[in-house]
Amino acid sequence: MIGKWLDIGPVEQIEPGTARTLPVRGGEEIAVFRTMNGEVHALVNKCPHKQGPLSQGIVHGTVVTCPLHNWNISLRTGKALGDDVGCVPTIPTKVDAGRIFLLREAVLAPQVPEEPDSADVVRQEKAA
Repeated sequence: MIGKWLDIGPVEQIEPGTARTLPVRGGEEIAVFRTMNGEVHALVNKCPHKQGPLSQGIVHGTVVTCPLHNWNISLRTGKALGDDVGCVPTIPTKVDAGRIFLLREAVLAPQVPEEPDSADVVRQEKAA
């Protein structure tokens, strides 16, 4: 499929409960997840906390747990869950005829700058 959607391959290439990464312009990576229920979700492969590789986290339901500090991130919204605050950009996906498609403009768009960690902000204020 050419145009609005980018074909990244067959859904079977991602085992249920795991992820695959795709390099994109600027050196970023997108993590494409397949849940145990067969849902496919994609988001930038950086936890909003300390930029841990979400693709290496544990998938449970529609949540991935960051492998660095156990933050839980919604695969549907990219938002940190529980007491944690932060959000990672999501990429619209669809599955058609057994193939995974990502919204081309979201894959190629520059990513939103990450918010600084609150501890970093406090350190910067004290230094000033």
